[in-house]
Amino acid sequence: MANGKVCTGFSKPYVAKYVNTSGTITYTDGLALARGVDVNLEVETADDNNFYADNVKAESEAGIFSSGTCTLTVDGLKEAARKLIAGVTATTTVTVGNSSVDVEVYDDTQVVPYVGIGFIVRYMEDGLTTYAPYLLRKCIFTQPGIDAATQEDEIDWQTQELEANVMRDDSATHQWQWIAEDQSTEAAAEDVLKAMLGISA
Repeated sequence: MANGKVCTGFSKPYVAKYVNTSGTITYTDGLALARGVDVNLEVETADDNNFYADNVKAESEAGIFSSGTCTLTVDGLKEAARKLIAGVTATTTVTVGNSSVDVEVYDDTQVVPYVGIGFIVRYMEDGLTTYAPYLLRKCIFTQPGIDAATQEDEIDWQTQELEANVMRDDSATHQWQWIAEDQSTEAAAEDVLKAMLGISA
């Protein structure tokens, strides 16, 4: 067997509202975020705690996770996902001819929620492809912007970058990440991911 597995892909980003009930963590309103392009997770840890004796380092406790940043690049946010991660609840309408169009309102009524972020990482080892479901337990997205350019001679495929702060959850052991057992198919990994986020359909 090979000494390690090689990452070959990323897919199926999901998001769900984080619910803390006296230290028991659950998720609601889970849904697909968009189609995944890439993901980057930067982790910060506390400093190592070292003990010195006889003029040398005698013991060391490795620094634990303190915070992180998850940057997701997607094809483009689905409408429901955009409203969920931004905490948008207010709407208004504009009249166009004989029709009315709903408009999302971004204002002081927004309450950006804590969420769980899930996705699938594809690996290959000795020619065998597997799919690992990841869950970042407690995150909060920064307000997504927009970066768009006009079309020239050819279509310029434009993506959207989302950034979320990653933190430890409110459980007794302050969990921050789950990585499920590798699955043999993407569909099976997606089922595991949805189960971790409390998505039944």
